[in-house]
Amino acid sequence: MALLQPQKPLQIASNLFPICNFSSIRPSISIPFSSSKTHHQNALLSSSTTSRTFSLSTTPRRILCEPPKGKYIHDDYLVKKMTAAEVQELVKGERNVPLIIDFYATWCGPCILMAQELEMLAVEYENNAMIIKVDTDDEYEFSRDMQVRGLPTLFFISPDPNKEAIRTEGLIPIQMMRDIIDKEM
Repeated sequence: MALLQPQKPLQIASNLFPICNFSSIRPSISIPFSSSKTHHQNALLSSSTTSRTFSLSTTPRRILCEPPKGKYIHDDYLVKKMTAAEVQELVKGERNVPLIIDFYATWCGPCILMAQELEMLAVEYENNAMIIKVDTDDEYEFSRDMQVRGLPTLFFISPDPNKEAIRTEGLIPIQMMRDIIDKEM
């Protein structure tokens, strides 16, 4: 039979969580503290009668790293990040392969999941399709003109100018993207 021993209190190392600085979190409330009570006080409360006001807005924000500004979201990604002018040139120019435009945002969870699937598609259709990304925060006016309302939004544009573009909104399975590329383009 195993002996049960009390566990040590959990300690969180601050270097493991560089994004969260727990010591700088200050709720925006005013709490009067008093030592006149006879019950056991919380160790977080002070023993003198004071009123403290904390605010998250007074804490300066730190940027941990700059967002990528290059052609690629990451150096080894096959899906290129493009501006509105570059996308318009691609659409108007002649292509032999379908063009897939992904409208995304860096804060969008489904967009991150879709980015992984698009990278797999880019490897699979390396010479048979061109996949590009447009950041809706950077290219707000272009996104508005393209009537992007939900994220992620994909546009499948055929190399044949007589065919209509296919638009999808939201997270779609990779097999559906394959079907659109293979059967509709």
